[in-house]
Amino acid sequence: MDQKDKLEYQEPAEQPVTEPQPDSTLEELNLEQFSEEDDGPSMSVAKKAGSLVFEIVKVVFISLAIILPIRYFLVQPFYVQGASMEQNFYDKEYLIINEISYRFETPKRGEVVILKDPEDRKVYFIKRVIGLPGDKLEIKQGRVYVNDELLEETYIQNFSNDYYGPVNLKYDEYFVMGDNRNNSYDSRRLGPIKRGDIIGKVWLRVWPFDRFNTFNAPEYK
Repeated sequence: MDQKDKLEYQEPAEQPVTEPQPDSTLEELNLEQFSEEDDGPSMSVAKKAGSLVFEIVKVVFISLAIILPIRYFLVQPFYVQGASMEQNFYDKEYLIINEISYRFETPKRGEVVILKDPEDRKVYFIKRVIGLPGDKLEIKQGRVYVNDELLEETYIQNFSNDYYGPVNLKYDEYFVMGDNRNNSYDSRRLGPIKRGDIIGKVWLRVWPFDRFNTFNAPEYK
């Protein structure tokens, strides 16, 4: 690889020069006689291959220009790891997250959201929003009280028996919990979550197909 070819310069041998004869005639070059057929089959194939490559590159570029903004600013795929949201979300389920909505509105009570672990920004959690900014929140025997009123959570099948609070949430704080109250690492241990830690809300469950569903905030009595 380190060796270099050596080139020796040689003076070209003298070639005899012939002057055109007085009666010689030059024919006018006719460019119309040349076509793709004159280039030969190899040249034609090269041109077609180049055209094909250009079209592929153009399609890929246009696709990326459309897909990347959607992927990074509008929606994003996630899959569930763990059992903290059972019986409503199970391990290995594939979800589509709506990231654009929270650019124009704030999270609502009961929405299932994706958030970053405040202690490790590379880790993501799926939890349900229970307390909103300004709320007074308290847990008694596993039941949640918001502003001293019992929160009717019809989506919970098995309540825990723990106690928490009371705590007053600040203007940018949310209290989040897993639906599997006996097996969830959430605000009961992490404390309130900052608004900036929430990246989006669950919009679709696309896998498994027999559990395909869309999600909206539940209505509380």
